[in-house]
Amino acid sequence: MDKIRGFIKSFGWPRLIIGMFLLSLFVAAPFFGVRLDTSISDVLIRFGMNAVMVLSMVPMIQSGCGLNFGVPVGLIAGMIGAVVSLEFNMVGFAGILCAFAVGIIFAVVFGFLYGQLLNRVKGDEMIIATYVGFSFVFFMNMMWLIMPFKNPASVQGFQGEGLRTTISVEEYWIHQLSDFLKIDISKYLSIPTGMLLFFALMAFLVWGFFRTKTGTAMTAVGSNPDYARAAGISIDRMRTISVMLSTAIAALGMIVYQQSFGFIQLYNAPLAFVFPSVAAVLLGGASVNKATITNVIIGTVLFQGILTMTPSVINSAINIDVSEIIRIIVSNGMIVYALTRKAR
Repeated sequence: MDKIRGFIKSFGWPRLIIGMFLLSLFVAAPFFGVRLDTSISDVLIRFGMNAVMVLSMVPMIQSGCGLNFGVPVGLIAGMIGAVVSLEFNMVGFAGILCAFAVGIIFAVVFGFLYGQLLNRVKGDEMIIATYVGFSFVFFMNMMWLIMPFKNPASVQGFQGEGLRTTISVEEYWIHQLSDFLKIDISKYLSIPTGMLLFFALMAFLVWGFFRTKTGTAMTAVGSNPDYARAAGISIDRMRTISVMLSTAIAALGMIVYQQSFGFIQLYNAPLAFVFPSVAAVLLGGASVNKATITNVIIGTVLFQGILTMTPSVINSAINIDVSEIIRIIVSNGMIVYALTRKAR
């Protein structure tokens, strides 16, 4: 009994309740005519599409910068990489590698400037990050219209100037990661091995980084700034590196999402990824000053599982669409829960 209480205390009632709710959806699915294998496949795909973006939250949390509500800065860097890749007419793995390379370059530059700003507003990082994310998205809304891209697949057809709101990557590098070593178990169940392996690689690199001297110093800055300062660690430098790393990972995550989704969505699209990414890492058990790879995995599975299973099962059961209500309760409820509890 003590072990059970200890597990519940460490895992947390909110995650346990949502996990049980997700499990009940999987159990109930066949009784309402929803194919279980299709549902599992959809959850795996959505996990692979979103996990890297959720992973981008870890460096900034560990360094004490808090939750990265300015994640659109990194997402836009990934979008620039994707559009540049199309501009060069790169296809296949060469195309997605080009998008990765260009996206990382822009993410490092954006992340450095973003980190410099956050260093000047210590204590209010999450508030300022939110403003930065929204402001940068609206600034890029103007830039997308004047950037000198010429690829007919990217620019608006009636003028030949300005980028489209939605750009298809079907002829370039759609599903390059999703279909890599893909395992088709049945007609309705397939495992996107490539995306899962890419996330595993990114998670391993982040895990390894935080066991280096720089990563340990970054964790020390987030855990105890006074001790870190006394040990001779440059707090501002560590924070800037964490923001650059977080921004670069977000850029890669955006490209992974695009190759699976099949489209590059510009303009206001990055805003749609902010709260789901934040909610997922919080749902996994992270706090505003501590996050692990395990938090990312658990949170992404639970969050994306709820979003995937709720529409199909609940709608089949009561013929009423309540998926948006559940999504709002899960995302905003978990954000409130995490931000109002004591830091661990």
